Amino acid sequence: MTQLAALTKSLWRRWMLWIPIRILSAKHRPKIAAHLKSLGTQDRYLRFGYPATDEQIDGYVAKLDFVRDDIYGVFNRRLQIVSMAHLAFSVDPQWATCAEFGVSVDLKMRGRGLGARMFDRAMTHARNEGVSLMFIHALSENTPMLKIARKAGARVERDGSESDAYLSLQPANLDSQMHEFLEEGMADLDFQIKTRARQFLQLLRTMQEVRRGVRDARHQSGV
Repeated sequence: MTQLAALTKSLWRRWMLWIPIRILSAKHRPKIAAHLKSLGTQDRYLRFGYPATDEQIDGYVAKLDFVRDDIYGVFNRRLQIVSMAHLAFSVDPQWATCAEFGVSVDLKMRGRGLGARMFDRAMTHARNEGVSLMFIHALSENTPMLKIARKAGARVERDGSESDAYLSLQPANLDSQMHEFLEEGMADLDFQIKTRARQFLQLLRTMQEVRRGVRDARHQSGV
């Protein structure tokens, strides 16, 4: 099999399981906060390592660095974030090729593989940015996150109630670069389609309200 044929097969296999994961920016802070605040007490505990309050979540969101790090989100048709991931790059020059990953998924969206797909998306970008080691710090009881890490080939070390997962990444190649390029383009297109569909529905509702108003006015005037 030629390199091009192998690349095409690999990309096709991935797109069959594709989920629109979009890179978020500072303008999405309110939607990120809304998503995290929608998590229950136990889910907040698993995501942050403590049962974060709304105020603590606001503090976390306010400190997100969208220039240094990568923040990913999955939007539903209402343009609400239903899954969010944070790929944090090391600020220590001695660990410049390391990055940490964290993810959260809305309760109603569980069981669809969103966490694993978010991890795969972040892993691909990390490879393309020259990261050689991805790190996950999680509570030992956070079995879904640790399962994702183990399935990707990470080494998991447990220390009491907490666990650390380390995943060595392969250098970037044509496959990883093309995958990320297509992923970003398709996710942006998906978001634009959802935005326009929502705008159309809002316009349709407005027109229906106007028609009802005209009809009611005619009825009252006896026309």
